Amino acid sequence: MTKPSASWQNTTHDWATDLDAGHIVRIRRDPAVFAPGGSLHLVLEVLAYAADEAECSGSGQAVITVHDDGSLSIADDGRGTDTRADDLGRAVKKPVMTTKDLRFFDSPHAAALPDGHPRRGMSVVTALSAWLVHTNRRRDGAWTERYERGIPVTGLTPIPGNGTSGTTVRFLPDAALICDAQVSLPELHQLTRAFGPPLAIEITNEHGCRAEPGRAGLRVRPRGVA
Repeated sequence: MTKPSASWQNTTHDWATDLDAGHIVRIRRDPAVFAPGGSLHLVLEVLAYAADEAECSGSGQAVITVHDDGSLSIADDGRGTDTRADDLGRAVKKPVMTTKDLRFFDSPHAAALPDGHPRRGMSVVTALSAWLVHTNRRRDGAWTERYERGIPVTGLTPIPGNGTSGTTVRFLPDAALICDAQVSLPELHQLTRAFGPPLAIEITNEHGCRAEPGRAGLRVRPRGVA
């Protein structure tokens, strides 16, 4: 286990632990409370962090990809998740995936997401996914980590940088807990528009086809086709 520096201040999450198992269990015991609306709400929880980044920098982009295996990914071009070196020089990622967001989770005044339900934080997505992979790119390094049913099953694994920064969260909703495991694309398109500028959002699939509004919901159009 890594040891955060005593000088690190808690702003959104508690640096003192990298996994709050009791917190994860609490979420998994009551998925209807923490993910009303199913997978759609989970997507909005992830997008809210991308919107935070865009608000901070003045602009930002997020791409939602619907994958053939039923998983979803949200990739943004922000700064990446805060990752620091501990007193022994080991990389420590802010525990956003497996501990409560101190701003929202227990707050009776938590901000509402575009679906009208309270924002609880990224840990809800991790806890209610059969698996989740968090890829984090920063200017000083890049890492990935995999979780299964809310629990990390790999360490924080370094990966080659590609000259960009940002966060990608890909997850498969746990069908044993999430009744609405399939995302309604028309509803997704409608709700994500509520984030608005400064965050630009694109919805696509893994074949590079972009989802756009159409008379019968969403139509899929290859990227680059006007």
